[in-house]
Amino acid sequence: MVGICMAGAYVPRYRLSREKIFQAMGWLNPATRSLARGQKAVANYDEDSVTMAVSAAMECRIEREKADCLYFASTTMPYQERQNAGIIATALGMREDVRTADFTGSLKAATTALISALETVVAGGCSSIVVCASDCRLAKMGGQEEMFFGDGSATAIVGKDDVIAEYKGSFSLSVDFVDRFRSPSSPFGRAWEDRWIRDAGYDKIIPRALNSFLKKYDLKLEDFSKVLYCCPYPSERRKLNKKLGLKEDQVQNSLMERVGDTGVAQPLVMLASVLENARAGDNILLLSYGNGCDAIWFEVTDSIGRLK
Repeated sequence: MVGICMAGAYVPRYRLSREKIFQAMGWLNPATRSLARGQKAVANYDEDSVTMAVSAAMECRIEREKADCLYFASTTMPYQERQNAGIIATALGMREDVRTADFTGSLKAATTALISALETVVAGGCSSIVVCASDCRLAKMGGQEEMFFGDGSATAIVGKDDVIAEYKGSFSLSVDFVDRFRSPSSPFGRAWEDRWIRDAGYDKIIPRALNSFLKKYDLKLEDFSKVLYCCPYPSERRKLNKKLGLKEDQVQNSLMERVGDTGVAQPLVMLASVLENARAGDNILLLSYGNGCDAIWFEVTDSIGRLK
């Protein structure tokens, strides 16, 4: 049996009220008034994607002598020429003969890393892999992203022993859809018009990936206890829930109201959250949007009590 053996998340303590953001910057973009609800997590001055990843990994009680690899996924890595995964492995006190790799360039980098880890263990290449995901994104003042973006990280340990969520299958869709993008020389990302992102991005790519996944494994949406996916637009998320045919109790809270959109880390943050209340036999479907979409299927095992 291969799957997730442990999962954990780290969210910075600081919170910034979206109402406060609007009070300060609403004059520049009055349209953000509709988004001025809830709060978002903000990293401290001495935190970045790497330090938050270390904190999330420590929540998982890693058995350092058993881990063979460490994968790190982020779009906000502190270094472009120095392996960030290597820094995390050193901070965690892992062996020097572990394999380390950075995954970046897309908001679905975390699920790409997770699928790579799962398939590697299935193939027998490694027995235990630590997958870390973290993001600490800057947003232009007064823009929607300033309301959306939150900071956070999550870690999943993939292996064969004491599996709490068995890996049952996956599907990946790669689409060079240009919605948000950022060059190495710019601290802020850029985005095309929101309607384009919603209608041609989320509204088409997520259903396409979901339907292809269900067809691949001859499944129905009703077979899943929880379906997880990230979408920062509240109205689009409601629209997608209806379009996909999701029941209210199937939809996992995206944590946007309390934490914000943590970017690459969001899928694993949501996965760690849903596993805290999962029961043996539950089927979980994780969808991750970003230049395409990944779909990963897990079945919760009797060992889920190890997480609680």
